Amino acid sequence: MKSWTPSDRIVAPSVLAADFSRIGEECSRAIAAGADWLHLDVMDGQFVDNISFGPAMVGAVHATNDIFLDVHLMIARPDHYLPRFLEAGADLISVHVEPEADHDVAGSLAAIQAAGCRAGLAFNPATPLEEVLPYLDQIDLLLVMTVVPGFGGQAFMAEVMPKVEEAVRLREERGLAFHIEVDGGVDPQTARIAAGAGANVFVAGSSTFKAPDIRAAISAIREA
Repeated sequence: MKSWTPSDRIVAPSVLAADFSRIGEECSRAIAAGADWLHLDVMDGQFVDNISFGPAMVGAVHATNDIFLDVHLMIARPDHYLPRFLEAGADLISVHVEPEADHDVAGSLAAIQAAGCRAGLAFNPATPLEEVLPYLDQIDLLLVMTVVPGFGGQAFMAEVMPKVEEAVRLREERGLAFHIEVDGGVDPQTARIAAGAGANVFVAGSSTFKAPDIRAAISAIREA
């Protein structure tokens, strides 16, 4: 599988916006249209006020499509569930830093990487960047939420872009190489804002799967 660097523009359509009644076809459609990764938002109804899907969905997508699977665990006790998502075929797993996630953050990141999977750390718009600073040398990706997590179709929060800019500065200062991902309200216009701040991975749900022309939508986000 291809290796990506933080200088690459990566578009990761969010499966949450796909038609679940034909999920294999939907994922194949996104891949054929030029998706680099597929993003899978796992929500448990506890850490966020919504329920999406679990390891079985990740396994189904993995079984029907050969593409990098970016799994975002918006759940409590991700450490308990990690083995199931690893077995399901996740290529990158992001866990949350907030106390409500109820886990040893460093331990979870170490467990993900020990299993040969890439590790991401996510944080919400209201969470200060300072909360993720102790872990920057332990991650492959920093996921900056650009909406309050839980539901698709929300408006992009440009006010979190200073966090992206500061993460870029700290990455360079510390000689690190993690990706910076934005998730929430991403379309060609907001992707341009996020790219200008230094993000290189763009999670896009409604603006890709629900677009009249998904190939054009993905290309426009990548070129923003």
